[in-house]
Amino acid sequence: MAQETKYTEDNIRSLDWKEHIRMRPGMYIGKLGDGSSADDGIYILVKEVLDNSIDEYVMGAGKTIEISIQGNKVAVRDYGRGIPLGKVVDVVSKMNTGGKYDSKAFKKSVGLNGVGTKAVNALSSFFRVESNRDNKSASAEFEQGNLINKELLEESSRRKGTKVSFIPDEAIFKNYKFRSEYVAKMLKNYVYLNPGLTIIFNGEKFFSENGLKDLLEDNNNKEDMLYPIIHLKGNDIEVAITHSRTQYSEEYHSFVNGQHTTQGGTHQSAFREALVRTIREFYGKNFEASDIRKSIISAIAIKVMEPIFESQTKTKLGSTEMGGGLPTVRTYINDFLKTQLDNYLHKNSTVAESIQKKIQQAEKERKELSGIRKLARDRAKKASLHNKKLRDCRVH
Repeated sequence: MAQETKYTEDNIRSLDWKEHIRMRPGMYIGKLGDGSSADDGIYILVKEVLDNSIDEYVMGAGKTIEISIQGNKVAVRDYGRGIPLGKVVDVVSKMNTGGKYDSKAFKKSVGLNGVGTKAVNALSSFFRVESNRDNKSASAEFEQGNLINKELLEESSRRKGTKVSFIPDEAIFKNYKFRSEYVAKMLKNYVYLNPGLTIIFNGEKFFSENGLKDLLEDNNNKEDMLYPIIHLKGNDIEVAITHSRTQYSEEYHSFVNGQHTTQGGTHQSAFREALVRTIREFYGKNFEASDIRKSIISAIAIKVMEPIFESQTKTKLGSTEMGGGLPTVRTYINDFLKTQLDNYLHKNSTVAESIQKKIQQAEKERKELSGIRKLARDRAKKASLHNKKLRDCRVH
């Protein structure tokens, strides 16, 4: 007989915010890792801090962000408005505290759950935040989420903005090391999504003038592109499209509110569907979807009111609504492509002709491959019929 265990008030334990984050870090930043993969936890910490600075730029405050990584110490400095001085401690150490719950202030930002910076604080052996505004500054220092020092309302001549410095805790992230190439790729995506923003990383400048068009050009051989990149922009959407001459797979880069959604989501699915529908209607032919999308190289970025992601790491969009009185994500993207891509193809007949030939070539290759497979199956079937041991008992 199993021994009965006691269950009393003493068995009930309440964790404060930092204890819970440190005990269950995966709930907040995904996997931990040691920095050898681009999605390891230490890069998520950098991203969480950067997201706040990016949101400042999106709101029109500060055009430059400086980031340095020296050994294990990360420092991010923006020139936005700065955190309200009386709330410096609360913003980085009280759960569900932040300016992004007021949709008027940050209606299309990434960090809406009030967790990001607090997770960085709790998972760092050292964390310091400094805010400069109104010719004054306030700062606070933490260790593993515990406040150890704060200085409020000092006179300051420093430029307004916020600076966050932190060292990921080696007790959480075992034997970790930052790889500059992973950070650099992250920063490139930030500037593609925010044309006009300058990010300086350890002295290296990142800047994009043409957004997603630059992304496709930088990530692909220009000579391999079948036609010049189609670059379309709307109020809450940006799209870049071309086809490769040599690759067969589909290539997508998708973003929501400046966040790189590496696992896609509702917006990427809607884009793939809308592209097929628009192409079919433009040419008046019911092309196979796979033939239309074969060899495509594309990028899409949308802005959604209070986006819902499928995990705290925000790599896959779950939202079905654009918000703010706009239609669904699917309808919005479809209507945009139906109008803008259709107009582009009508005005650029050479590009339209190149796309049609590419689709027809894909169709031809698919049918030829299907014929080869059928022939191989037929031959295999005939071979088995001539072997008495392999004959089908239900037929013979």
